[in-house]
Amino acid sequence: MTLLDAAHAAVSADPENEALRLRFFERLADGELVILLEREAVGESLEPKVFELEAGPVVLAFDREERLAAFTGGIAPYAALPGRVVAGLLKGQGIGLGVNLGVAPSSMLLPPEAMDWLAEALDGGPEEAEAVPEEFLPPSVPESVLAGLDAKLARAGGLAVAAVLAGVRYRDGRRGHLLALLDAVPGAEEALARAIREALVFSGIEAGELDVTFPPASDPVALAMARVGLRFDLPAPERAEAPPAPGLDPSRPPKLR
Repeated sequence: MTLLDAAHAAVSADPENEALRLRFFERLADGELVILLEREAVGESLEPKVFELEAGPVVLAFDREERLAAFTGGIAPYAALPGRVVAGLLKGQGIGLGVNLGVAPSSMLLPPEAMDWLAEALDGGPEEAEAVPEEFLPPSVPESVLAGLDAKLARAGGLAVAAVLAGVRYRDGRRGHLLALLDAVPGAEEALARAIREALVFSGIEAGELDVTFPPASDPVALAMARVGLRFDLPAPERAEAPPAPGLDPSRPPKLR
């Protein structure tokens, strides 16, 4: 059973549970999907194979190469892409997504509306603002938010050393929560801020808001937060690998023909 199978099984057992539905879509977005192509990719240009079903056109995706092979019965052209990239490619196209059809417990058809929603949920970016903290307090956030932050930060190994979450009261009287990403790698700030925003989106908290800052671990703000806050240690950086294949960089998605 894969992580996607487990997320799908949880939703199937409790279909009215919104938190489980959100976790399923988060798993779909964060995982790698193997997309069946019409023909071999040429450069960064992909042509997914479109199937005309009664419910409408769909492209097929699998969370394992073996499952694609089981569906096609042999060798077939494919591309491996993050689920978030697939959602972006299908956004506004009126095309649904068939996931693991007939080859896994997580076999399902996601309509175009579901893919549009997922793409829009992932689209929003962080907003820059300035505020002066006056007091730091122990954090008080729902468990779903803590779980979401823990999961996102666990996949951000090498982008920062650690994170500290604390309640905050600003000089202008506003109260909220502040997450400090300590010793973040230069240039990784936007990616980290987007990951934190997604943790809120998929936590199911209406109008959730969390401020993010990027101080050095020795900064007085970071030290003050550490005294009352909750610390998340990020994994050590992974060994350098070959450059990613076309489409694996969300900022440069492949062209869809």
